[in-house]
Amino acid sequence: MAKDSLTITDNRTGKTYELPVTHGTIRALDLRQIKVEDDDFGLMAYDPAFVNTASCKSRITFIDGERGILRYRGYPIEELAERSSFLETAYLLIHGELPTRSELEMFTHNITYHTMVHENIRKFIDGFRYDAHPMGILTSTVAALATYYPDAKNVSDPDSRRTQMYRVIAKMPTLAAYAYRHRRGLPAIQPDNDLSFTGNFLSMLFRMAEPRYTPNPAIERVLDVLFILHADHEQNCSANAMRSVGSSQVDPYSATAAACAALYGPLHGGANEAVVRMLNKIGHVRNIPEFIEDVKADRGRLMGFGHRVYKNYDPRAKVIKRLAYEVFDAVGKNPLIDIALELERIALQDDYFVERKLYPNVDFYSGIIYQAMGLPMDVFPVLFAIGRSAGWLAQWEEMLGDSEQRIARPRQIYLGAERREYVAISER
Repeated sequence: MAKDSLTITDNRTGKTYELPVTHGTIRALDLRQIKVEDDDFGLMAYDPAFVNTASCKSRITFIDGERGILRYRGYPIEELAERSSFLETAYLLIHGELPTRSELEMFTHNITYHTMVHENIRKFIDGFRYDAHPMGILTSTVAALATYYPDAKNVSDPDSRRTQMYRVIAKMPTLAAYAYRHRRGLPAIQPDNDLSFTGNFLSMLFRMAEPRYTPNPAIERVLDVLFILHADHEQNCSANAMRSVGSSQVDPYSATAAACAALYGPLHGGANEAVVRMLNKIGHVRNIPEFIEDVKADRGRLMGFGHRVYKNYDPRAKVIKRLAYEVFDAVGKNPLIDIALELERIALQDDYFVERKLYPNVDFYSGIIYQAMGLPMDVFPVLFAIGRSAGWLAQWEEMLGDSEQRIARPRQIYLGAERREYVAISER
């Protein structure tokens, strides 16, 4: 009769061990009983980059990479992108359920109430060089918020945690817009709380001398959907950073700053910028065959294709591809889309890429859309961070409520020198 267990025979000793299997996993600590000598530390699993290690149990985001499925709290990303709003999706991620109308109104009010930032934060931003990267500014200012809200240290207080979550979600667009305008030598624009969450962000980005900014409805909706698509993605690099740093019970601003720093990297939040640079380098559809051959010969790299998790078409990429044309109808076509479409068509018919299960991911089209909106490449990861803040906070909240979680402290395999005697500098 089948049992939910795994039997391991240690060929070093001939001993056999039975390990329980729960949710398709074994507990790493159960390996510790496997020893050669009684005083051995015990067996460990070696898993660089956590490729096959579950660090937590979660009810937030489900991904089936083989079938190209992404769900937030059970809801398909395609349905949320079509029917929800970013703030409604943020509520869903944090609370676990879709809000009623009154709950969403209260949640929206609480976010809107906290959009302003202390004037000293603006002065702090003014201290950065004129050419400072917006993501570097965002990471620094999010961390600085911890010094303005000492109550944020009370991470065991549910009411305090909820207030801090409102503040993070509300202030991320304000800080992002300030960073963007600082880079361009423009004065900071105060939040306009009569606008929607995304409309207010567009106002803080682009408002000039007009007495009232009215966002383009198509751009406002598309950007809101992009925030939804980026809101969470299971235990990715930045979510892992949020959980790992948050496990020390530091305030959520410091943990969010750590997540921002992880997102800053070109392999994470900077990937869509790399796609745009690649498309610019290709320059014309006639150059695509040569580029494809260079990639296959390891003389180039196809950016925006393939994913650690997905071995099928990234469901977010399908939505974004459709959104691109809504943006083009509103502001004009980005000529890079022709190169992107032809590159995708050729790659998806080439056995080299098909055999490796390389399909477009979320980054392949998002940068083209942002560029069409008039946003420079250095602000792309900042836009990512605004949407992902909701997921980071949901992951943080879940981690704090998990009784099995402790401060993150992975093991290592030590391969260094054995004990050595110190030699005085005069004798070296």
